Amino acid sequence: MAKLILTTGGCRSGKSMYAQNIAEGLQGRKLYIATSPVIDPEMDERIERHKRQRRGRGWQTLEEELNLETAVADTFENNILLIDCLTLWVNNVLFSRTTQGRETTEEYMEKRTGSLAEMCKRHPGTIFVVTNEVGSGIVPESAATRLYRDLVGRCNQSLAAAANEVIFVSCGIPLTLKKEH
Repeated sequence: MAKLILTTGGCRSGKSMYAQNIAEGLQGRKLYIATSPVIDPEMDERIERHKRQRRGRGWQTLEEELNLETAVADTFENNILLIDCLTLWVNNVLFSRTTQGRETTEEYMEKRTGSLAEMCKRHPGTIFVVTNEVGSGIVPESAATRLYRDLVGRCNQSLAAAANEVIFVSCGIPLTLKKEH
């Protein structure tokens, strides 16, 4: 039975580095599951920076933009997973479905997140999932941006409910929101 740890916070809050540091303190095979697509040179540089931060620290990397449930199911030989990040996964799913002319609802994303949570619970190791807290700002101007915010919020709630621990990182400082003993 896996231990699922959700780490959330705002952009540049230190949440990814916090999760990585905690994961690196554990013994075992480590796999970083990256969800970010390369969309422009600046994003490519961000991805390369993340890779450099993991280099020589025992990480293997799997890039998976859409099928996180399958990625987790196919990686049982790794007892430490770090999925970074759920927010980009939601973006990728929304973009993929939109380009296919398919609607993406909160119910659909909650079902996908539930499937991800279930697969994480079956995993034999410790799984860290990083996500952004996107609902603390102003109400977005466009319907598409409000939908994205709502989808991420629904996914965060669903995964937090399934998680053993939820950590909120602000200004590089972790705050424990949930911890099951």
